[in-house]
Amino acid sequence: MSSDTVIHIEHLAKRYQLGTSVEPYRTLRDTLAGWVRSPFATRSASPDAMSIWALDDVSFDVRRGEVLGIIGGNGAGKSTLLKILSRITTPTRGRARIVGRIGSLLEVGTGFHPELTGRENIFLNGAILGMSRREIVRKFDEIVAFAEVERFIDTAVKYYSSGMYVRLAFAVAAHLEPEILIVDEVLSVGDARFQQKCLGKIDDVARGGRTVLFVTHNMAAVHRLATSVVWLERGRVMSIGAPRPTIAAYLGGERTARFVAPARKDGPHVLEAEIRDAAGSAASRVLNTEPIGIWIRYVLPRRTPGVVVGIGVLSADGVPLFTSNTNDVEAAMPEAAGEYEASVTIPADVLLAGDYHVALCLWDHADLFDWHEPALSFVVEHGPSILYARSGDRKGFVHVPCAWNAPSMAPA
Repeated sequence: MSSDTVIHIEHLAKRYQLGTSVEPYRTLRDTLAGWVRSPFATRSASPDAMSIWALDDVSFDVRRGEVLGIIGGNGAGKSTLLKILSRITTPTRGRARIVGRIGSLLEVGTGFHPELTGRENIFLNGAILGMSRREIVRKFDEIVAFAEVERFIDTAVKYYSSGMYVRLAFAVAAHLEPEILIVDEVLSVGDARFQQKCLGKIDDVARGGRTVLFVTHNMAAVHRLATSVVWLERGRVMSIGAPRPTIAAYLGGERTARFVAPARKDGPHVLEAEIRDAAGSAASRVLNTEPIGIWIRYVLPRRTPGVVVGIGVLSADGVPLFTSNTNDVEAAMPEAAGEYEASVTIPADVLLAGDYHVALCLWDHADLFDWHEPALSFVVEHGPSILYARSGDRKGFVHVPCAWNAPSMAPA
């Protein structure tokens, strides 16, 4: 372990047992009595118990001042890794050596007591994260201002919205000034403006020479912040390296013209989506000379005014090329609870030949409800187009119809 290494992870693995029976609550008296009766008895697992490896033989180092983005699909082991590094859970085998004080933000409102006010929870949460009372007092006004909860600071946090919760929780963790800051995908809660504010704060922490580890599905954030990237898949490290090639390798897997979102019950969310060709059929390969359709089905579990449905089109390595949403055309969006469909069409001769990904998003003026990046992937092939009349290759991603004036002879 070199002098500039602050995290050394060696053959780290975590196994979870599925199907084990859960013991009912027992008092200390019950436990002692049972031990006296059967001192060597062990709890048996259910006959159909099975185990899964959330992490399997993970090894890498993180240097001081490094900003490490951790990417991968659902179930890749990203959150499990951060929980082990934050000492919330223990590994099944392997070890992680950490040098320096850690500030972690893994779940919305971790360490908050619902009956306490925002003010009281700042002191409670700060103490949990390792801050001294003097440090909390010194940082208090800055934390409250960053979280934008001045009016509600003496209100019990059980009355806070999820956005207020995450703003306050992030503000406490980010202003702790730890040597190592660990942030999970909690920034998917809250409005886009506050997300940008949080990303700016992470950038400030990194510029101060501290180490940052963050999990996100936002490839633009990884491009912007990370100095290196770890790609996890099914608990194993698939690749470690510079952001652009690692993101490209992660996104360049199987192309998915159809997306079905993981099941959830809370809040407005996307159910499924599809890339469609000019004939209206699902397609992972389309021509640049034809319009490209993106169809989205979503649900509002309750009446929700002001919902916006949006997409982002990304390059092969995750760079955002352009975005579009229902506000662009002032669409009259439904508000009543129910399932709805939305679709958007990318005109012909806009995207040049290449590989692309699509992010899906659902939000209103205050909260980001759902976000999948990437959700869909497709290939644009060049058709019988004047854009490729003389060459099968053009640089860039989009075609902009510029106006040219080229007289045959320059004026004297």
